Amino acid sequence: MQLVALLVLVFAPVAARAADLPIFDAHLHYSHDAWEVVSPKEAIAMLRKAGVRRALVSSSGDDGQQRMAAEAPDLVIPELRPYRSRADTGTWFRDETVPAYLEDRLKRFRYAGIGEFHLYGTDADLPVPRRLVEIAKQRGLFLHAHSDVDAVERLFKQWPQARILWAHSGFDRPERVREMLRRHKNLWCDLAFRTDYASGGKVDSEWRKAFLEFPDRFLLGTDTYTPERWHYVAEHAVWARGWLADLPPQVAERIAWRNGEALFPPKK
Repeated sequence: MQLVALLVLVFAPVAARAADLPIFDAHLHYSHDAWEVVSPKEAIAMLRKAGVRRALVSSSGDDGQQRMAAEAPDLVIPELRPYRSRADTGTWFRDETVPAYLEDRLKRFRYAGIGEFHLYGTDADLPVPRRLVEIAKQRGLFLHAHSDVDAVERLFKQWPQARILWAHSGFDRPERVREMLRRHKNLWCDLAFRTDYASGGKVDSEWRKAFLEFPDRFLLGTDTYTPERWHYVAEHAVWARGWLADLPPQVAERIAWRNGEALFPPKK
């Protein structure tokens, strides 16, 4: 009993701190099919209730995150997707009108990055993605890539100094993610829409190695790719704080919000 009491005294403050962690959400969408289901005011209220202090938001049809940014410029960090509708996901990289669309939006609004975009393998070397990379390079923007390892390598080959946020950590194994992070100092990973790194409030052993080796390279993300997932934001934040409590406090803070703040500091 004395040992149990001692463990409670040691770990209770850690769990309490984790429960209060603010969240930087690095992967949210507010697309055209969400606007009538969840209003901008409601979306912002959901984020604030979940303890999200700032968030990267993009949309298929760029007006979505602009409406959110107008509602809460302190919270929303707009990203520019090359999609005018969800149907563009699998075709944008061959659509020669995309670069002009991106350049037009970039003249009208401010963005932190281009993405999230879906791009795999040799498609990264097609003319449209190459032009996207050039546009990002000219403006110093992040690339938020939902890509496999091959495409990420090709993007870095086109622009070795690129800063890439790897959506979903590539849906790859933690060992492979660590290899990529060692190879590219300007690669960061969001953890959106995957749960393999933790179960029952405990961090998977291989993912723990990744988090401890690269505590400054991971960010949380909810991925509201459908309107219904907006109602999952608060639940996801609670779940994230639960497994973050299984990490050293400094590492938990970095993944929860400090890494996002460092990469996307508030505009003064």
